[in-house]
Parts: sequence; structure tokens; C-alpha cells
Amino acid sequence: MRVVFMGTPEYATTILKALLAWEGCEVVGVFTQPDKPAGRALELRPSHVKAFVQTLASPVALFQPTTLKDPQTQTLLTALAPDAIVVAAYGQLLPKAVLDIAPCINLHASLLPKYRGASPIQASIMAGDSFTGVTAMAMDEGLDTGAMLGFTYLALTSTMQADEVFEALAQKAARLSVAVLGRLNKLLPLPQQGACASYAPKISKAEGLVDFKGASVAMMRRFNALSPWPGLFLESGLKLLHVELVSASRTFTPGEILLVDEDGAVVGCGQGMVRVVRVQAPSKKPLHVKEYLAGKRMGVGALLF
Repeated sequence: MRVVFMGTPEYATTILKALLAWEGCEVVGVFTQPDKPAGRALELRPSHVKAFVQTLASPVALFQPTTLKDPQTQTLLTALAPDAIVVAAYGQLLPKAVLDIAPCINLHASLLPKYRGASPIQASIMAGDSFTGVTAMAMDEGLDTGAMLGFTYLALTSTMQADEVFEALAQKAARLSVAVLGRLNKLLPLPQQGACASYAPKISKAEGLVDFKGASVAMMRRFNALSPWPGLFLESGLKLLHVELVSASRTFTPGEILLVDEDGAVVGCGQGMVRVVRVQAPSKKPLHVKEYLAGKRMGVGALLF
């Protein structure tokens, strides 16, 4: 089977590795996002998929179009003569002209129709779901609205962070992609129930801004969902690098420091308590919270904002 692969982050690289290792598949082309500026120097950096492809002993054709709407790109895709196009966190919508070239299969990191959109893993963690998973979907012109071809599941714990879930789902998506492609002509697509759909938009840095007014459980879910990026930070710019749940019960003055010891600072929330262990002030190095509070001459009874 001739396959064109489209993907950008590490999640996609894991799936691509599985396709390259599968004897039933010939990857005839890899599409990924153009290099993007990163870091303080804004140096151009390749996507995770591109960096991986460049290490392969047997070269694979690599393409980085700025858009798939360009007729030249569509002609190039047609010339590759794929039997299927596999998409995993590519970062661009596929226009109808591309969808018509070959069956397009998306490995979406949620149990559709729940959490369509760009940040399904973060949304699932923030919602406190017990399970998440990957859906293999026959793509159409909508945003994650296509008929479903297969599922794989992952049980979530209350301490799992987004990067850990990404890695686990990538492994499951890799196996699912091979299973679906191997039986593609035998599968009966299952239409999604639109009434059950929800949407998870792209995460912005602003979503990391928190206070202690809400419930400690909700704060921990947000911490796990937004780790490692954008992380949690207070109005002052103080980053909360390591936070733990202490209690989900009782009401406290939000932000009040209740205890400081070698394990961290226990801080009251609108409901429950959390332990802040490591912090980082703007333009400063990370510190144990006890050191930070000592430098600020803050202790029990003070408010952490």
C-alpha cells in the first residue's frame, strides 16, 4: 500500500515510525509544517517529524507546503499516487481537492465525537475524564466530523500530565493506524453523532493564568493538562512549576499560605488545598517555594498571588 503521511509533532512521528516499519506499507511522501521561529533568537526550527525524517538511512520524500490549497501541491500529491493519506496532528485542514485524491485517515487523539479540535488531550484531562483514546477517522471537509473506522482506549489517572498522555496515545495510535490500513477495504465506517460532539480549541498561553479561588481539584486538573506548556502562573507572573493536591474539602481564603515546610507551601483554595513545591519568578531561576517565600519575607497567613 502506497501511503502519504502528514504530521508535525512528536505524536505524529511515533505513528510515522510504525508505518515505516510495517511491511505492508510504502511511505511515498511525508508532509509536515514549514520550519518555524522559536526561542529568544527566533531561529527557524524544523518540526519533530522533519527532524526524524532527516535521520533516516533510507531517504523519504519530504514536503513542507505552506498550504494544501495550492494547485501545484495538489498536483504533486496526485503524482505520488497514494492508496491512502494518513494524517496525525498535521496542523492544516485538508481541502476537498486533497480529500478526493485518496482515502484520508486521521488519527485523532480523542474518542470522537467528543473533543473535536486542536487540544483534545488537554480538554479530557481538565474535564477529569476516566478514559480517553484515539479515533481513526475517514476525513471529510468538516473539522473532525468524518465517519469513524476504529478506536483505541486509554485509562486516565488523576496524576497523569498531558505529555505523558500524548506519549501513551501516540503508541496506541501507531498500532491503530497499521490495523486500520491493513483492513481498510473491509471496514464499515460509523457516522458520528453530531449531537454528542464537543470542541476543544487550540490552547493559548493565557489559559495558564490561575488564582486560588476555585476548587483545588480543578486547579490540579488544569496543572496536569497544561504541563509542560503553558504551565500555570499567577497574576504576578510567578510560575507554579510543581503543584500537588492536598485536600478537596473545606473552604479557605483563596491564596492563603497555611503551612510552610521542607515539602513545600500548603495554600488554601476556594475549596480544598494544594501544595506548591517549586516556583519561578519572572526572569529568575526556579526555586523551592520555601526559598522564594523567605526571600519575599512571606510566611503562614500571607497571600500568594
